[in-house]
Amino acid sequence: MTFHDASPDDQAIVEALLGRPLSGRFAVVVRRLDGGPVVIENEPHLRDGTPMPTLYWLIDPELYTRVSRLESEGGVHRFEELVDAEELRRAHDEYAQRRRAATVQPDVVAAQGGVGGTRVGVKCLHAHLANYLVGSFDPVGALVAEEIDVPELLIVNVRE
Repeated sequence: MTFHDASPDDQAIVEALLGRPLSGRFAVVVRRLDGGPVVIENEPHLRDGTPMPTLYWLIDPELYTRVSRLESEGGVHRFEELVDAEELRRAHDEYAQRRRAATVQPDVVAAQGGVGGTRVGVKCLHAHLANYLVGSFDPVGALVAEEIDVPELLIVNVRE
């Protein structure tokens, strides 16, 4: 597999949003209609070979703040109780499969786990929402999107 790098413009925007350069390669995979990045896909390893468990990363400041508010109000435990355990396991398994498929450094240690780097339960609502926004099956992400009223200003960029 060939990983698609972010354009220089996207790299500058994402680094400005995060306040630092990223240690690995990434591509913007979900945008607002105005072009602003919403979700990035990280290569499964950093440049130095360190495993990167978070394949999809929510970077939109508005959505990030809304999800952080949910988490601070006990959302992780609440959403974990709302979803079917088998469906959650399916979301974790599919996420891990997509990360393995995106791996371009098969000779180094790989990240384990599913969404947010966990195999069971819910660890990070941001990661679940990002996973859902890229079009993946994610019952937690779907509930988060509904609760925070994700604006219809998003489009998914499909890589070739």
